[in-house]
Amino acid sequence: MNGIAYHLEPQRGLDGLTTREQPMPEPGPHQVVVKVRATALNRRDIMLMDGNYVLPATPGVVPLVDGVGEVVAAGAGVTRAALGDRVAGTYFLAWNDGPQLQAVSAQQYGANHDGWLATYVLLEEDSVVHVPEFLTDAEAASLTCASLVAWAALTKPVPAGPGETVLTTGTGTVALAAVQHAKMLGARVVSITSSAEKAERLRKLGADEVIDRNEVPDWERAVLDLTGGAGVQHAVEAVGMPTLPKSVAASAYNAQVTLIGAFAPAPGQSQPPSLFGGKFLSIRRIAVGSRADFEAMNTMLAEHRVRPVIDRVYPFEQAVEAYRYFIEGDPFGKVVITLP
Repeated sequence: MNGIAYHLEPQRGLDGLTTREQPMPEPGPHQVVVKVRATALNRRDIMLMDGNYVLPATPGVVPLVDGVGEVVAAGAGVTRAALGDRVAGTYFLAWNDGPQLQAVSAQQYGANHDGWLATYVLLEEDSVVHVPEFLTDAEAASLTCASLVAWAALTKPVPAGPGETVLTTGTGTVALAAVQHAKMLGARVVSITSSAEKAERLRKLGADEVIDRNEVPDWERAVLDLTGGAGVQHAVEAVGMPTLPKSVAASAYNAQVTLIGAFAPAPGQSQPPSLFGGKFLSIRRIAVGSRADFEAMNTMLAEHRVRPVIDRVYPFEQAVEAYRYFIEGDPFGKVVITLP
């Protein structure tokens, strides 16, 4: 049965999103066809549209990497999924476990391989991940990118745990997931935000302490005060270079500061020359996580019954409006697109 797929022509803004009829794909060996139920947006998808992501989008690619759906066809030799299974897919085509390699990182769904903004998506068998049964389709469609990168930030190479403090910056979907994951791991959470309304929502999500950077511009000092001068053991830096120096200043000796993903260029901004001062710490720049990371995260989510934060849900035919809201609005949580 034919469906519909959105296709992206990069550097044309929202005008570059158009629809075409989509024949149901034919799975090859070790491939599965998934009928999409829901998909979700990430900052990376806007960067791909604008042409400033680290990996250029292939013209005409089906966008979006977050998604969930039902397996409706399987090729020869498939053992990781059966017809009728509800599954998500990995961010990368073939990063199953172990260290991230540049060649593996260069193959991504929704960038240079067709993604989830369509009736059907064709996945490599190695990309298949089963999702927690208790999650709704919208929630399960929100795990692949932001939730997983927050999980990888807090569990590798040394996991956060009881007796430790985690710092999060901003209220993007990575930061929100980091708050949830840190609490699952038993850590204390200090979050930085920009308004009293967002501060209250962060507290309801589980943050132990929230600092409004508009009221406390020198928030790194406030974080040090909250930790008795010691600083935090883990900082999930999801804003980027504008706040990285303060995250470093708020970190403990031998802390783990994780710089998340790709950031759009910020004209006129530069990194301070004495960023690290006299501190010994490790700063990682990571990109999502492996299939094994995804499965470990899902096990913990199911154990603790934690649900991703959803801001707004749009029907498939309003996908362009979903993009526009993601760009122009101020979402607190995932922007999801559902299919009939």
